Amino acid sequence: MSALVLIAEDELIVAIDVESIVEEAGYRVACTCESVASTLAAIERLMPACAVLDVRLLDGEVYPAADVLSAAGVPLIFHSGHADEANLRARYPAAQVCPKPSSPSMLRAALSRALG
Repeated sequence: MSALVLIAEDELIVAIDVESIVEEAGYRVACTCESVASTLAAIERLMPACAVLDVRLLDGEVYPAADVLSAAGVPLIFHSGHADEANLRARYPAAQVCPKPSSPSMLRAALSRALG
């Protein structure tokens, strides 16, 4: 059984691309969420093995969900065009940052490092 990956992304086309990359890398998409509220609700239902997170979602910044995931030991991959990389690295030292736009190979490599 392949690892479950949660995606938090509010841009439909980007979400579809990330879903494809996750699946092509051999993992399963647990769910794709477009808001912090839906991400937190998804985490309550099923803790993923990894999370790919955009920083800005429809209802605010992803940090409340990232905090829950990080506390649970879930590897985080921030995939965002609005990321302050220094802030992310200070707040989540183990997280990976793949700034948008990033190539599919960069995101696949980050998934492999997180789940390998």
